[in-house]
Amino acid sequence: MAKFIFVTGGVVSGLGKGITSASLGMLMKSRGFRTTNIKIDPYINYDAGTMSPYQHGEVFVLDDGGEVDLDLGNYERFLDTNLTFDHNITTGKVYSTVIEKERRGDYLGATVQVIPHITNEIKERIRRIAEEYDVVVVEIGGTVGDIESMPFLEAARQMQLEEGRENVAFVHVTYVPKLKVVGEQKTKPTQHSVKELRSLGIQPDAIIARSEDPLEEGARKKISLFTNVPEEAVISAYDVEDTYEVPLLLEREGLGKYLTKRLGLEEREPELRAWEEMVRKYKGLKDEVEIAIVGKYVKLADSYLSIKEALKHSSVANDVKVKIRWIEAEDLEKEGFKLLEGVHGIIVPGGFGARGSEGKIMAIQYARENDIPFLGICFGFQLTVVEFARHVLGLEGANSTEINPQTPYPVVDLMPEQRGLDKLGGTMRLGAYPIKIKEGTLAHRLYGRELIYERHRHRWEVSPEYIERLEKAGLVFSGIAGDDERRMEILELPDKRYFIATQFHPEFKSRPMKPAPVFRGLVKAAKEMKG
Repeated sequence: MAKFIFVTGGVVSGLGKGITSASLGMLMKSRGFRTTNIKIDPYINYDAGTMSPYQHGEVFVLDDGGEVDLDLGNYERFLDTNLTFDHNITTGKVYSTVIEKERRGDYLGATVQVIPHITNEIKERIRRIAEEYDVVVVEIGGTVGDIESMPFLEAARQMQLEEGRENVAFVHVTYVPKLKVVGEQKTKPTQHSVKELRSLGIQPDAIIARSEDPLEEGARKKISLFTNVPEEAVISAYDVEDTYEVPLLLEREGLGKYLTKRLGLEEREPELRAWEEMVRKYKGLKDEVEIAIVGKYVKLADSYLSIKEALKHSSVANDVKVKIRWIEAEDLEKEGFKLLEGVHGIIVPGGFGARGSEGKIMAIQYARENDIPFLGICFGFQLTVVEFARHVLGLEGANSTEINPQTPYPVVDLMPEQRGLDKLGGTMRLGAYPIKIKEGTLAHRLYGRELIYERHRHRWEVSPEYIERLEKAGLVFSGIAGDDERRMEILELPDKRYFIATQFHPEFKSRPMKPAPVFRGLVKAAKEMKG
């Protein structure tokens, strides 16, 4: 029988429930328990696919094509695992399924209600995932008191009743502010948050107290007294330099041991040596290279969270810390190439739409003409083709039909299967697809094999009519789709120091101790360029 750990949040959003949940999953897995994580998102969207990165950060894509919340990216990185679309439960998914069942007559004439029909659907989805695991960590998005979270909290309460208290634990993440006026940590927000949780029938087993500084003993005792949580289970989760330190911090605080005992699991020593070494190495890096990320969502860095993490993984692998220079593509259009001066590498990430596209093309041109190590991803791959067509082939006005449907040279065009669609959600080319890599290329040296599987999220592709002309001018397509050989996947310029672009998103499969090959190669080239 699986054990369940529900993670809830209080006081304010953005406290780091996702990192806490990922860390909890990792601590359980490090003890040898088969562990997985589930994220519950109370929004009515069916998935994250149609949401703006400004509102919700990046859309993370899974192997099976699921477009999900960025926290699933944290889970995959911390647990070194591949999750499925079923690991992300949304209000939209739950309600649409219940309505479908009602339309079919599955409820035999019953009045369909939040309790029991919605809560039963939530529990069923959680239990379906749990069948293969010893421990399931379930993060409930939002904060206690949000109206949209109520059915999920109620379902969690019912699960403890049905599964038995020994099989279900609740961990509540809360905020302990320190007011400058009084100079001490205040526990009242935590007390009120737990009171709200208890009014819903849930008693937390552990409190994760988020604060800028370590939790003061007086504050710990007060939280324990007023929330009915043992002192040993009031965990100080103070700010650390890097998120990969969090599981080690929680382990030092005794959370893993406490929850193992609370759930009646066998006591085991966690295997964390490799993780500790990775964190120690990253924190000790002295050399630094600067890599520019030229995008249109840079005002919210979470829009490119997986890219940031892939660069971090590659830092450890190359013994050099990456400093990111965030550049808004539209600013590059206005201010020119001076914004790129002095960088050791350039990344043009994925994205959609015309805004900022000319600035991204400028960044690609600058990298190519000045032999700056370069990586283009998805839209960045397509714009690399546009830049090359314009400035090397001399096709003035060449573009993607996404940006200019009337372009005289549509070097990037809508994929045939994307034409005539009447829905945006879930209709792109999504998930892991096979890619064949040509021998003797940079891509082959990076990956070390001829067949790889990488995750995609796009509607446009390199127009097959232009491939021969592009190749004759020196552009090498070193990777092609294994399921459709007319579709280009990787391009490179062999005469450059490091110049590569991918139609797929390599950042989604990068792991702390297994960095994505194209990112690892970029950081290595940047380090060599700096000298």
